[in-house]
Amino acid sequence: MWFFDALASGFRSPTDPGRLQLFRIAYGSVLALRFALSFGQGGWSRFAPGSLSLRLAQQRFGPRRSRLLAGIYRPALIVRTAAAVILAVGIAPRLTLLLVLAGAAMELLYLKSPAAVRFTLLTGACLVVAGDLGHGLTIEHHPSTANTWAQILLALVTADLYWNSAVQKIRSVQFRTGLYLAQWMYAYTQLKDQLPYRRQNAIPGVVLRHTSNLTPRDIRLWRLVAAAVITAEIVLLIPQTTPYAVAAGITLHAAFTLLKPRQLLTFSGLTVGSYLAFAG
Repeated sequence: MWFFDALASGFRSPTDPGRLQLFRIAYGSVLALRFALSFGQGGWSRFAPGSLSLRLAQQRFGPRRSRLLAGIYRPALIVRTAAAVILAVGIAPRLTLLLVLAGAAMELLYLKSPAAVRFTLLTGACLVVAGDLGHGLTIEHHPSTANTWAQILLALVTADLYWNSAVQKIRSVQFRTGLYLAQWMYAYTQLKDQLPYRRQNAIPGVVLRHTSNLTPRDIRLWRLVAAAVITAEIVLLIPQTTPYAVAAGITLHAAFTLLKPRQLLTFSGLTVGSYLAFAG
């Protein structure tokens, strides 16, 4: 596998620079969509005078810093969205990448669960150290060492994410037995008509009809899904099984994104895009 050859050669082993250039396009596209969606569901009016978000910011940062945050918030939304689009197109990729990273890092100041933001920053940092991000939508496939180090880092970030996730899932009896997924689906079925934003989920009706109860059969079905998720996360870095793990990962991410499209869009999009790092 190219990964071990690159390590053995001190990162002087040539790789296909087009892999990171494709990931740059995917990264910009995913972040452009995420940033565009952030305008909706109250995102544009965050930090408006008298809002709860502004009150929380004042308690956390003080009056002066909260006013500064509120003042730059809306311009930052516009700038980072435009930068993400331009990054995907491939114009001035380094400058626009820095603007995108700064715009994503801003979310750490107000999101309650910024796990997707941290993954965004980590994968974006891998692009920062790439030697050849490409220009425009042209992809170069000539062997080069320009992106070897960046590709190694992206593979390590993704592998660490998956392996740590697998360990946590294995240690969780509730997840491992399928009970967690069954309970989530059951709760969603009972409360979906009371959610403030009903379009934030896109679960197919056939899934709701056949897997939304807490019967032993439903739990067994979700146990199989849980086992498939854990297996795919473990075998990603094994050379002989990587192609199968990638195929399974794409399928599983597509399925889980239906559960929470807005929340999981960034994580699933960037994770699937990072699979490019596992090809030589």
